[in-house]
Amino acid sequence: MGSYALPGPFVRRKIRDLLLALIVGVLGAVTALVAAPPAGAAESTLGAAAAQSGRYFGTAVASGKLSDSTYATIASREFNSVTAENEMKIDATEPQRGQFNFTAADRVYNWAVQNGKQVRGHTLAWHSQQPGWMQSLSGSALRQAMTDHINGVMAHYKGKIAQWDVVNEAFADGSSGARRDSNLQRSGNDWIEVAFRAARAADPAAKLCYNDYNVEDWTWAKTQAMYAMVRDFKQRGVPIDCVGFQSHFNSGSPYNSNFRTTLQNFAALGVDVAVTELDIQGAPASTYASVTNDCLAVPRCLGITVWGVRDTDSWRSEQSPLLFNGDGSKKPAYTAVLNALNGGSTTPTTPPAGSGPIKGVGSGRCLDVPAASTTDGTQLQLWDCHNATNQQWTYTAAGELRVYGDKCLDAAGTGNGAKVQIYSCWGGDNQKWRLASDGSIVGVQSGLCLDSVAAGTANGTLIQLYSCSTGSNQRWTRA
Repeated sequence: MGSYALPGPFVRRKIRDLLLALIVGVLGAVTALVAAPPAGAAESTLGAAAAQSGRYFGTAVASGKLSDSTYATIASREFNSVTAENEMKIDATEPQRGQFNFTAADRVYNWAVQNGKQVRGHTLAWHSQQPGWMQSLSGSALRQAMTDHINGVMAHYKGKIAQWDVVNEAFADGSSGARRDSNLQRSGNDWIEVAFRAARAADPAAKLCYNDYNVEDWTWAKTQAMYAMVRDFKQRGVPIDCVGFQSHFNSGSPYNSNFRTTLQNFAALGVDVAVTELDIQGAPASTYASVTNDCLAVPRCLGITVWGVRDTDSWRSEQSPLLFNGDGSKKPAYTAVLNALNGGSTTPTTPPAGSGPIKGVGSGRCLDVPAASTTDGTQLQLWDCHNATNQQWTYTAAGELRVYGDKCLDAAGTGNGAKVQIYSCWGGDNQKWRLASDGSIVGVQSGLCLDSVAAGTANGTLIQLYSCSTGSNQRWTRA
């Protein structure tokens, strides 16, 4: 995002981890705990609180507003990362072909550095906010202009920018999962790869990110298309280091608790992730806290950037989506985020890594193969914990949960209510699971959570897949 205007129907939407893995024993009990900051270590600003876990909490800054003392004071005090709102975009930095202008961009960059902040670069290749001369180009001429622009901007800031949004918003809205029809896309389907390779050559030290909106919900076609592209890039050695999730949440594109699953699944591809342009309609404290905790739960989440300082600075000011009111006062959402960053909003449980019985937090009963069956398709249940082989689950490096050595925890579908069963291990994504820091067990293929039917706690309660929630029937630990 960050555009001055967007068509109405499509309202837009680390360096180390807070997750500390503690491995004890080889085949005995293995636990992983979420490490909250030590008692008494609570910080009083967003940036300082985020830095406790090696992350940043940043904001978008507009050069023209730095003369507003209230704006500049809040931005300097609260944030440890800055993204130029519009000043590093194509129309601002290369208004005439081959003639670069960094006056406004440098004002933001210099202010950030002088105030001790890292800088994210935004953005190098985008269908929007192109100057007129670029809009008139097509084909190989446009491709060359894109590469020249990347080289020119990155040369100016070489070694100075922490992350670059190399390509922005290349996928179409809706359910097609297709690329956006833009002049860049019409220059050839490989244009994104070309942009990333050019960016790597221009500044090998910068993290190179792909950035998009409406890709936070794991079930959406746009999210899956972006995931497929990143997976393909990683497999073929295309230089991509991170993925930015803009996170413009509103009534048309609401926050979903599977956002954490989305972040985890992208991180599992070997890229960092970041929340890059966060604003939430009405600024609900609980949703702001949830997004913050989602980032904290994923070791490769670099940090969070809110898209503006005060509501009056927001591109969506009518929705009051930010952490500060127009007069600069803090909202309840600010306190919720600060508490989360300081560890006050986390309720960690023990995800079931390693080997042994897996116990439901809500039921106190264990994941059990009925009657010690070894038959493919046998649906799992809850049962009183014991040490028999039908309750001994081993988490493998491939992400499987194995029982009997050769049977895998297997999802019989991808929708709510799909049966969770045992099946001969074969390596499919429906047999791979992510162990989240909140104790949930998430299917790689479905993005849904291991769930006891109807939140049941009794012996014989069946196990299914269901949309991830905060329920204790979806939290698991080692017995």
